[in-house]
Amino acid sequence: MSKFVGRSLWSLAGFGVFLLVWYAVALSGVMPPGQLPRPDEVLATLVTQFRDEGLLLDLRLSVLRVLIGVAVGCSLALPIGFLLAWYTPLRQMFDPLFSFFRALPPIALIPLVIIYLGIGEQARLFILVYAAFFASVVVIYEGIAAIDEIYVRAARSMGATELELFRRVVVPLAVPQVLVAVRVAVGVCWATLVAAELIAAQRGLGASIQDAANFFKIDMVYGGVVLIGLSALVMDRLLAVVMKRAVRWQERVGG
Repeated sequence: MSKFVGRSLWSLAGFGVFLLVWYAVALSGVMPPGQLPRPDEVLATLVTQFRDEGLLLDLRLSVLRVLIGVAVGCSLALPIGFLLAWYTPLRQMFDPLFSFFRALPPIALIPLVIIYLGIGEQARLFILVYAAFFASVVVIYEGIAAIDEIYVRAARSMGATELELFRRVVVPLAVPQVLVAVRVAVGVCWATLVAAELIAAQRGLGASIQDAANFFKIDMVYGGVVLIGLSALVMDRLLAVVMKRAVRWQERVGG
């Protein structure tokens, strides 16, 4: 408990330093008037937007889109990652292709997505699924391929079939790596959210940021950015807790 409190205090201290620097820059006059609102001004704008302007709906829609993108993208990446890790010829054949698509920024695909899928919700979700899939599949198969071969040899020496080897050895050892892939996918999806919501989205954090920028509402632009960062942070911390429990379970089994 004391370790958790200590880590929490250090984390809060980091945010405190960031806020102090923000205040200092905002009050120093380095930036032109109106271009850098103070943190309290951003907070006041967010409170007003939540109360009167439906910002809560924007937040809910964006979180839902990210969750769907991560869930679908990682669900597709999981079996493909296992196949690529388990069968070396497949990995050697497709690894360059996956690396090629992973390097493509999702925003570059928006014109093609609009052509083939239109400007509806399915287009925005496709961008997020694409980002999550290629971010996670490489992490999954590289992590599984790196599993110490001694576990595989030990299981085979005890007469384990391929199915038993996969179910009792590979899957338990791969759980932490899969969770790492999910955490990576969450971060990439939040980073891609604004690009996805460029596709004619009426609501969502990305759409609210774009609307605020169009009308030069700088405080709302900062507010949207802060909400995206906080949402990503909360989801990442929850996954970190799950991952810690999974690793602890793995260590108990190994011991």
